[in-house]
Amino acid sequence: MKVQIGDRVAYSVQFLKSIGMSHSEMARARGVVTEIKPLSSQTVLARIEWANGADMPDRVHVANLAKVGANSRFCAV
Repeated sequence: MKVQIGDRVAYSVQFLKSIGMSHSEMARARGVVTEIKPLSSQTVLARIEWANGADMPDRVHVANLAKVGANSRFCAV
């Protein structure tokens, strides 16, 4: 599932679990992708405008994101 500009995103459940943050402010953060910036063939960053003034990094590796909605990266199955 490719993240694109304009997508509503959150941190993926897999990423949150891997860093022990499944039940944290990070897990509740939602935002909109405003820019996609490839740094290399394997590293692509998304600039995120987080909702409600969430204090989260504004650039996130796309592999750590999930589109908000019913999918296996956003909802633990």
